[in-house]
Amino acid sequence: MQRENSKGIVGNYGFKIKGDCQIEFELTTEGGIEIEIFSKVKTFYGNSIRQLCITAMKTFSIQNACVTVRDNGALSYVIAARLEAAIKQVISSDNEILSEFLNVNHLASARDRNRFSRLYLPGNTPYMMINAGLFQANGIILDLEDAVSFDKKEEARYLVRNALRSQNFYGAERMVRINQGKEGWRDLEFVIPQKVNLILIPKCEDVEDIIQVERVIEEIKKDKNIKGNFHLMPIIESALGVENAFLLATASENIVAMAIGLEDYTADIGVERTNEGTESLYARMRIVNACHAAKIQPIDSVFSDVGDMQALAVNVQRSKSLGFQGMGCIHPRQIKVIHDNFSPSELEIAKAKKIVNAFLNAEKQGFAVVSVGTKMIDPPVVKRQLKVLELAIELGLIEKNWKDTYGN
Repeated sequence: MQRENSKGIVGNYGFKIKGDCQIEFELTTEGGIEIEIFSKVKTFYGNSIRQLCITAMKTFSIQNACVTVRDNGALSYVIAARLEAAIKQVISSDNEILSEFLNVNHLASARDRNRFSRLYLPGNTPYMMINAGLFQANGIILDLEDAVSFDKKEEARYLVRNALRSQNFYGAERMVRINQGKEGWRDLEFVIPQKVNLILIPKCEDVEDIIQVERVIEEIKKDKNIKGNFHLMPIIESALGVENAFLLATASENIVAMAIGLEDYTADIGVERTNEGTESLYARMRIVNACHAAKIQPIDSVFSDVGDMQALAVNVQRSKSLGFQGMGCIHPRQIKVIHDNFSPSELEIAKAKKIVNAFLNAEKQGFAVVSVGTKMIDPPVVKRQLKVLELAIELGLIEKNWKDTYGN
């Protein structure tokens, strides 16, 4: 154990703070362990908070210290993360205070699962993580990049690590957006051992950006004896990234989707972002085409106006018409609108049923093509319509035996 600082302070505390705590840890030379707890729920949870502090002191073989906990209803995994981060501001140690690892968080996610929505949550704000999966986004992103200030990134890593273990995401894909460069490699040390489902790689411009992330992941897997692969989603946020879209989309077999970040992209080309999106049409189409060519999912940018659901719906419809298969969201109220508008409509489902049934009937009669109305229908068209119906079944919009109930 090497003493580095005399005092460590991490976390958030204040009148408007919920679900978090501030930990102040000071290493002393005598006096044993002194623990002071300030909490509105001290009567009910004071003993458990104190015991958690004592366990932390034993984990790091600390015999003399002052610990102050200012609590605003933090869960135990949050307090544990804050404690460890504060202690490690003072001493160097490879020991960890790991919270419970829920069985459900050991599960991998399917490569081709739906990714209509992914909800961004700041990685240093635990209150927003609590029950976030209940909003039913396809993915939950614990963001260690733009949503966390530089001086808070290290303590956020402990929080995100514990959340990946102990937070129930209720079936949402567990995602983390890492930082660029060496800061991102440090992020990976915390999240890869927790079996995170998908890593978002920001501001990708060169294939080497992705290759280096994969190298670090493989080193961590080898060191920790971790099995399996991790999905990747590069985010394109610059003109250079757009021009390299296909190279980036095919840089790794672990890439399952690629997203565009329009706030940074429009800043890079020196224009304002609009709801109509004409200024980014070229970039978005490059992303869509590259992704479909690479057989991965193209994911559109977030819609920043969280109060205008009508404009969001129009944006999603436009996104879907361009070939995107999902988009980001920054508020839970956006999720339903995104899902409703990316899902097959009743008209699309009826059209798909009509085409598939007509083709199957023609096939029984020995024909390879068939006309529906004035249009000739061949196998590639049928394949596209079958995908619509498969998605409708998956979303519960139609029954699996629709052919038996639909008729000819």
